[in-house]
Amino acid sequence: MTVVTHRRPYGAYAGITGTFVGGLAIAGALAHLLDRDPREHDALDLIVLGAATFKAARTITRDDVTSFIREPFVEGEAGHGDEHAVETGDLRQALGELVTCSRCIGTWVAGALATTQILAPRFGRVLTWTLAAAGLNDWLQAGFAALNKNANAR
Repeated sequence: MTVVTHRRPYGAYAGITGTFVGGLAIAGALAHLLDRDPREHDALDLIVLGAATFKAARTITRDDVTSFIREPFVEGEAGHGDEHAVETGDLRQALGELVTCSRCIGTWVAGALATTQILAPRFGRVLTWTLAAAGLNDWLQAGFAALNKNANAR
């Protein structure tokens, strides 16, 4: 029996990381040119950003509605819970790992939402608060379902 192991796509990881850092640098430069000050944000903004990041990251990595994003980069049918990144040793694998890991894509989502809040404050705030409310809804729905299950078990 031959076991095929693929080399980790370190070059692709570096490219993805460079894209993320470069994107944030460009956003910072644009914020400076547009005289946008991120120091205007407070602790509540951070909490809302965290909730919005949670919701968006879970949606991208788990929901059926976003399976089209994951499909080119995974083995197993996207949206059925058995998907995992293809093992090609290249950019496709690295992107598959990114879009199937809620913590990994969460970093990108947080960067994008924070950038949107600074560069397009009205839209960024509406987007972030909407996602945060949807994330809170997920928690409330899960809590309600757990309470119902517990009450029905008694």
